[in-house]
This record gives sequence, C-alpha cells and structure tokens, in this order.
Amino acid sequence: MGAIQPWHIIVVLLVFLILFGSKKLPDAARGLGRSMRIFKSEVKEMQSEGKESEDTAAPTRRELPSGEVTPPAPSTTHDEKKSA
Repeated sequence: MGAIQPWHIIVVLLVFLILFGSKKLPDAARGLGRSMRIFKSEVKEMQSEGKESEDTAAPTRRELPSGEVTPPAPSTTHDEKKSA
C-alpha cells in the first residue's frame, strides 16, 4: 500500500513537465548532472587528503645539525608507573 507505483512516477514527471516546460527540463538535468560530478570529485579529493594527512601524521625523524645532541628520552620504570 505504501509502495511507489509506476503511475505515481508518471504523474510526478507530468507535473515537472508542466511546471518547467520541455525546454528547461534538459538544462535542469544537465545542471544536476554537473553538480553531482563536482560533488563526487570534491568528496574524492577530501578522502584522498584525509588519507595523505594520516600518512604524514606519523612522526618523522628530524636530522640534527652537526654538533647538536638529542636530549635523552624521559625514562619511566615500572615502579614509577605504579605510583603515578
């Protein structure tokens, strides 16, 4: 009872034809297609940027100038972790 039947689609298409006319419908469909293509390309670009940022988020080793020494990493022992 709640399903869309073929005659529902025909009525909707007829209403669109009457409202927009036969000349504007192809232009509207073309514009909708262009918009969907742009939207899809933007989504793909955002996804690829997200993957790139995940790849670059990993810490990289920095080369130190000659003579500069890296500071020692803070040492934590098992006993210090329990008291904290």
